[in-house]
Amino acid sequence: MVIFLSRLINGISLGSVYAIIALGYTMVYGIAKMLNFAHGDVIMVGAYVCFFAVANYSLPPLVGVLLAMVVCTVLGIVIERLAYKPLRQAPSLAVLITAIGVSYFLQNGAQLLWGSNNKMFPVFLNGDALSLMDGELRVSVATVVNVVACVAIMLVLSWFTGKTKMGKAMRACSEDKGAAQLMGINVDTTISMTFAIGSALAAVAGVLYMSSYPILVPTTGSMPGIKAFTAAVFGGIGSIPGALLGGLLLGVIEIFAGGYISTQLQNAIVFAVLIVVLLVKPSGLLGKQIREKV
Repeated sequence: MVIFLSRLINGISLGSVYAIIALGYTMVYGIAKMLNFAHGDVIMVGAYVCFFAVANYSLPPLVGVLLAMVVCTVLGIVIERLAYKPLRQAPSLAVLITAIGVSYFLQNGAQLLWGSNNKMFPVFLNGDALSLMDGELRVSVATVVNVVACVAIMLVLSWFTGKTKMGKAMRACSEDKGAAQLMGINVDTTISMTFAIGSALAAVAGVLYMSSYPILVPTTGSMPGIKAFTAAVFGGIGSIPGALLGGLLLGVIEIFAGGYISTQLQNAIVFAVLIVVLLVKPSGLLGKQIREKV
């Protein structure tokens, strides 16, 4: 029972990080109707910025995280303006290829700037926060921070999209960009803001992920990015609650698959579950089925 609960908690912790990353995918897709496959590499950039801020310049971890958020926010806006904005009316395949190109550009740029050697990310969140079941079950500080950060981000983002002017503009663009523009909404600014928010969250997720898996290389963001995209599709891409649900389920499935079946097969099992879900419900668990008028 203790082992089961320990793995469940670890799965929720990992799933919380996936959920934060998945928000970037689901927000961009919901508004711009494009898949930003470079999102995982923004995570890597944020992790490197925080690493150098803390390890080389001895800045406090919180300052390192804030600096990473600022850098990733600017990076997200620049990527959107230079790479994606000229392709607003282009076919989806052109946008997809561009996103893959931006991903490889960021990976190779990181390798040129910071080298390809492994770097050990500083451990910020060590120790146990809670001791349960007479000390048999221990919950780490990293786990608590991951879950609390995920819930807080989801609540703030839900409030932002529901109550603020920019959030309502995002929802309007998600429904119909043409009608939103006719109502006076600046679609380009709204899309840029979406990239900025998603990239800032990617920086936070990168630091949280590295706190649990501290080996930092230029390809660090690739697999978490792919899994977070899987989580977004799993929960229903374009849905913020879907990103939360998909991320948590994906994290739990991954940890349970590695613990009870095989660590070598856990990634295959995660993607197999996704395939099964999409065969049964193509729009994802919380996604809406969109009917196209002919």
